[in-house]
Amino acid sequence: MRFNVVKNTVLLFVLVMISCANLSKSEAKNLKSEIVKQNEVLNKIENDSTIIVGANQMESYLPLLKGKRVGIVANQTSVIFKHNPTTSLGPSNDAYSHLVDSLVLLNIDIKTVFAPEHGFRGTADAGEHVKDGIDTKTNLPIVSLYGKNKKPSPEQLKNIDIIIFDIQDVGARFYTYISSLHYVMEASAEARIPVIILDRPNPNGHYIDGPILEMEHTSFVGMHPIPVVHGMTIGEYAKMINGEKWLANGIQCELNVIPLKNYNHCVSYSLPIYPSPNLPNDKSINLYPSLCFFEGTNVSAGRGTKFPFQIFGSPFLNPKLYDFEFTPEPNFGSKYPKHQDKLCHGKNLILTENLKTLNLKWLIEAYNNTENKAEFFNTFFTKLAGTKKLQQQIEAGLNEEQIKATWQEGLKNFKKTKAKYLIYK
Repeated sequence: MRFNVVKNTVLLFVLVMISCANLSKSEAKNLKSEIVKQNEVLNKIENDSTIIVGANQMESYLPLLKGKRVGIVANQTSVIFKHNPTTSLGPSNDAYSHLVDSLVLLNIDIKTVFAPEHGFRGTADAGEHVKDGIDTKTNLPIVSLYGKNKKPSPEQLKNIDIIIFDIQDVGARFYTYISSLHYVMEASAEARIPVIILDRPNPNGHYIDGPILEMEHTSFVGMHPIPVVHGMTIGEYAKMINGEKWLANGIQCELNVIPLKNYNHCVSYSLPIYPSPNLPNDKSINLYPSLCFFEGTNVSAGRGTKFPFQIFGSPFLNPKLYDFEFTPEPNFGSKYPKHQDKLCHGKNLILTENLKTLNLKWLIEAYNNTENKAEFFNTFFTKLAGTKKLQQQIEAGLNEEQIKATWQEGLKNFKKTKAKYLIYK
């Protein structure tokens, strides 16, 4: 391990020398100093077996970028850690540097930054269209993948030789970053542009659960025949998209995954940066796959409060059974929350144990105890579930155990498929 660190430091030093050719002496000196610091950090991290994300392994991907015109799919989570990240989300900015900022300093020829849902800096609401623009810090053009088009156009790719995809996912089918991944891979394959995935851990990678999506219900919140919780990293998922030929016309993307070090799917991982405005902490990320079903009902999942995806409630639930109260109001990440300014009765789940399976009991009980059952579900629910069956089963009075029994054959088959593409055990 020690030899590898020294080898990588030397390689990075050579690359920095090349990159510094067009920088001033003071800029080059500062840059070399920063790279030396990062390698000291990498040495320490490797020796203490802490997870090392793909972005921190610059020696693996910088050589692939030299002399290339680069596009980057990134958001606020696309960072290089300056020291071992701790357990809480949202550390001070001196804990990391943004990948785009770092590559600009290294004189990498970045042409375009592609932004997914929530935007490049991660401030847009869920479902809010993200506009094209210019990044004020780097003056790079920002092309939205959650606005007029969700797939990069040939025109947007015409001056790009290689694409980097580096976004922190949370392992749920309806979290749209994997849909953006699909379209980026598809557009790149059509343009014969290779894609580099800088892998990051899946905080919900410790289990697999949920109904398999039926292809007649595909949408941007579910594009592939997978369960709600798939248990794969972005890098593994990209390999599966390729291997199962899910891209248009069965084309395949030239793919290079920079894997994590010291990671397996049983290792817990606390995200150092929130992945989107309404997932502000580990509890919300753990509860998200289960509580997101409420987005397809008349029950609030806590948007417009300080505890999104940690509480749920509705004006239509019985206050005698649901004694926790909250009133959604516009806030960061939720300009127009469901049941705005209305008193909601529900449950506070902040102190519940972390989930290792999907929880359907909260959803089923809320349906059973709502005033008007005919108005409980909306059309979005089927898109989230990926099937009409789940709503039908709840309406027919099936309990959680009975519903989950109907998923088992699909989950068994998915696990066989998934096994072909795993990088980590």
